[in-house]
Amino acid sequence: MNVVFKIFIMIYTLTGVTLLASDQVVATVNGSNITQSELNEYVTSSISGATFSALTEEEKRAAITNMINRKLFIEDAKKIHVESNPQFILDLKKKTENLMLDYWMKEKAEEIIIDEREAKIYYRDNRVRFYQPASVKVRHILLSNEVDANYIIKKLLRSHSLKKDFIRLAKEKSTGPSAINGGELDWFIQEQMVPEFSEVAFRLKKGRITQNAVQTQFGYHIIYLEDKREAGTVPFNMVKEVIVKELRLSKLKPKLEKLSKKLRETANIK
Repeated sequence: MNVVFKIFIMIYTLTGVTLLASDQVVATVNGSNITQSELNEYVTSSISGATFSALTEEEKRAAITNMINRKLFIEDAKKIHVESNPQFILDLKKKTENLMLDYWMKEKAEEIIIDEREAKIYYRDNRVRFYQPASVKVRHILLSNEVDANYIIKKLLRSHSLKKDFIRLAKEKSTGPSAINGGELDWFIQEQMVPEFSEVAFRLKKGRITQNAVQTQFGYHIIYLEDKREAGTVPFNMVKEVIVKELRLSKLKPKLEKLSKKLRETANIK
């Protein structure tokens, strides 16, 4: 029970993959559609943190080609009746049972009612947990030499569409792993980056870029500030859903233990 409960906590608290809202058909293979949401899910799972919209045109075409090949390979697998393979049947049964258990536990958790008063008391008593230090969200272009970096800065300072041009140049010129996403980095606090990078990023104004290349141990950076969050306690409404999940999980374990005892009383266990 304890092992199953721990696994469920991991599944229940993880954030799912965000799909594109549109289910526009991007290709059809022998009558079977490939939708834009399927394509985005494929890209996100195969290229860590990437989204289809952030890819270059060449990368988009490659992703669509891979999805088409996937459909064709699945069709071929059906033709040779892979689903009749004894090991396939056994693996499918295990996966089905695990998925069924996941959904069952999720339903059991959601049966637990947490009212707003209880959630607010938890928020009040654990306020220190919901304090967040100042953080920023930036894009950056990483280059190996200062001359190239300062040349790009001059071009960007003359731009009438700064963010759009920054994203394009990040994809074309940046040598960092975030190039594929237009140089986009996740939100970070000051201590999470090397000091030279953080100090400049936190001094920038929203929508502005660095006037000079920023040198770190990784090379020369051009930084664009997308957004900034001031230090402070996260408002209740922003963490209410997280609190409800935590309270449900705290009550789920004793609920499952009680249910286990009840089911054992009528079960034929040897």
